[in-house]
Amino acid sequence: MTSETDFLKTYKAEDYPIVLVTVDTVLLTYHESELKVLLVKRANHPEKGKWGLPGGFLEQDQDKSLEYAAKRSVIAKTGVTPPYIEQLHTLGSKNRDPRGWSTSIVFSALMPYAASGDFINTVEGVAWVALNGLDELDLAFDHSDSIRIAVERYRQKALYSFIPVFALTQPFTVTDLRKVHEALIGHDIQRKSFIRRVEASGMLKDTGESRTERGRPATLYKTAKGIEGYRFVRNIESE
Repeated sequence: MTSETDFLKTYKAEDYPIVLVTVDTVLLTYHESELKVLLVKRANHPEKGKWGLPGGFLEQDQDKSLEYAAKRSVIAKTGVTPPYIEQLHTLGSKNRDPRGWSTSIVFSALMPYAASGDFINTVEGVAWVALNGLDELDLAFDHSDSIRIAVERYRQKALYSFIPVFALTQPFTVTDLRKVHEALIGHDIQRKSFIRRVEASGMLKDTGESRTERGRPATLYKTAKGIEGYRFVRNIESE
């Protein structure tokens, strides 16, 4: 009977059909009063000249994990380092990439705005693009689906948590936080009701500093430890 060790000595991966495996990342931020997504303009075929999500092929010799591969690709192509990423979904079919059967593991994150720049010859340009302007772009592959799914995920989280805070640069005002919630949810939130949620949560820490808003000083806050796990007693839409 052949042992597993003997079997692996003769096993050749190239003898089996090859599936292209890539990682892509949807990074969303709140900047200049708009939700924006980080995109790169492709410099090579296929889909040359189109805008798409930063990503790339798995590098078997250097990538320790899918998350490592995703972060590596984002940093190499945009110069932006996401503070965290989480797996969003997986896409795969024989038609999504003209090079062959393709699978992409897609990650996502909300993050503070960070300056970007192209650092690799496979990228012609890098930009934070307003979600409201995506219809004007010819996006590569099926990346518009991943962006839509990511936005919907964070819209749902905005209804029951302070997760949208991760799209802001700290420190921030309560108005800043409310505005990013509104941008994700898609409608206005009662100001006083939102303030009550903030006060009841204990999840924002007063920095002792302020910023002028509408001619009045507005307190600047930073997040308290554990804010990512805090949940509202009632969803925002139940008000």
